[in-house]
Amino acid sequence: MAKRDYYEILGVSRSASADEIKKAYRQMALKYHPDKNPNNKEAEDKFKEAAEAYEVLSDADKRKRYDQYGHDGLKGGFGGFQEFTNMDDIFSQFGDIFGSAFGGAFGGFGGGGGRQQRRVNRGTNLRVKVRLTLEEINTGVEKKLKVNKYVPCQHCRGTGSQGGASFSTCGTCRGTGQVSRVTNTFLGQMQTTSTCPACGGEGQIIQNKCVQCAGNGVIKGEEVITVDIPAGVSEGIQLSMNGKGNAAARGGVPGDLIIQIEEAPHNDLQRDGNNLLYDLFISFPDSALGTSVDIPTLDGKARIKIDPGTQAGKVLRLKGKGLPSLNTYGKGDLLITINIWTPKNLSRQEREMLEQLQLSENFKPAPGAREKGFFDRMREYFQ
Repeated sequence: MAKRDYYEILGVSRSASADEIKKAYRQMALKYHPDKNPNNKEAEDKFKEAAEAYEVLSDADKRKRYDQYGHDGLKGGFGGFQEFTNMDDIFSQFGDIFGSAFGGAFGGFGGGGGRQQRRVNRGTNLRVKVRLTLEEINTGVEKKLKVNKYVPCQHCRGTGSQGGASFSTCGTCRGTGQVSRVTNTFLGQMQTTSTCPACGGEGQIIQNKCVQCAGNGVIKGEEVITVDIPAGVSEGIQLSMNGKGNAAARGGVPGDLIIQIEEAPHNDLQRDGNNLLYDLFISFPDSALGTSVDIPTLDGKARIKIDPGTQAGKVLRLKGKGLPSLNTYGKGDLLITINIWTPKNLSRQEREMLEQLQLSENFKPAPGAREKGFFDRMREYFQ
């Protein structure tokens, strides 16, 4: 079944601001919250669908990629959405939103308001640049990247606790991760909820901190990450690998790895969208008599025929010899512009030969109506 448009799911326009998207998601989450719709599979599915849409549209990089390429741009592990296997996954991901959206009306999922959600730590994103040749962009490539980042502490298995078990329930929030405060106003009593200052919202206190990571659960390290870069990427495109960024403190959700594409200059070819451009220089005799020449391509060489009487500025096309499109079938073309090479230094014999030709009526330019100019030829090509 085809996925629905994320903007349509949240009921916002494609130009909606981040605040508008967040507000729309709050309203959807409130409408289809499981505590308001117990044992309602349809409401649960809509709740998850809204969370998926918000997970993408609230991330600037993922939203940009979605706007450019739609759902196809989120496939292959790059910039994809978080798959929420249950309601607690959603609450862990967007706990700050639920806290402000539902207040004390909904404590958790399926709990009837009796339980509040503990804070889940989240690791920061990492950014790396990958430089690709046109040959690699043409075929797609697998790259192994050595990334310096925060990794889980092996000594405490990421828990931050020496021995992995020396925790106690926070006495300030009694394990909920949040503290409530009731104040009197002219409208009556008002209850506000905030993150517990004693445990940082985690609901538990480490009694004996790990000596290797000082209780953080992460240390500086490195990881070799294999990245499958699809064919057809271009300069400036950003790909995202979920969960490959910095590890989070004490077993939280890791950040993402953002991969920015750079293109290395090619010795012979220039890129123009999915097309490739090549300047071919031939001699005057070859342009007048015709010849065959080898043209560099991304997968070898191609021999082309130059017809007798070929004029400077003529554009030849090798169909399908350009670059592939990132998310559609087909490839661009290789466009070859003919240039006539004029020698700067002539021998006496060469000069005498050219002076004789100069006197010939056949060598005097007379384009007339039958000859097309450069812009006419380019207009004809694109039409």
